Amino acid sequence: MSLLLSTAYLPPVQYLSKFLSGNNMLIEKHEHYQKQSYRNRCYIYGANGKQCLVIPVKKMHGDKMPIAEVEIDYVTNWQKIHLKSIESAYRLSAFYEYYADDFSRFYIRKTRFLFDWNMDLLTFLLKAFHITGTPSPTTTFEKNAERIADFRNSIHPKDRLNISDPGFNPLPYQQVFSERYGFISNLSAIDLLFNEGPMAREVLGKCLMQVG
Repeated sequence: MSLLLSTAYLPPVQYLSKFLSGNNMLIEKHEHYQKQSYRNRCYIYGANGKQCLVIPVKKMHGDKMPIAEVEIDYVTNWQKIHLKSIESAYRLSAFYEYYADDFSRFYIRKTRFLFDWNMDLLTFLLKAFHITGTPSPTTTFEKNAERIADFRNSIHPKDRLNISDPGFNPLPYQQVFSERYGFISNLSAIDLLFNEGPMAREVLGKCLMQVG
């Protein structure tokens, strides 16, 4: 069986857990771009709680812009802002310094297309979590994904659009600011990585298996 996901910027734990399913992983490259989704945003745990980081994209012509053609806008120095926010959020975490150099290198590149940027960071995450296998971009738009587990639109930052997923149950783990605000589930996978380091994959696996 194949699992189909949208592209995502530093995707949430739920998204990354799908890569432990043992299925063939596909990333949709021929859909239309969707605003206010994980395609260009992620959520981290900052000193004031849940924090959203959004990649600005260039103005699109019309409402139906192919995701592979969406260009990142570098008019503002969003990379510096994002990296500073991530550093502020996780510099006191147990494993941030271990991954910081490799991670921060992405934020000095100026990748043209959003899809390519997301794929580069996803590759980094999979390696950091010791997840083998390489996801494949789709070669055409999957209109009727009847024989594919389709998560393109079900993993969404908005609660009203996020569809219940019986294959995912978030497992609490230590977070830097948990004493202030408690555990916040399903943040970007970097939250799990920087807090748990080598144990991150094990936690991820338990999230996948705990179906209740």
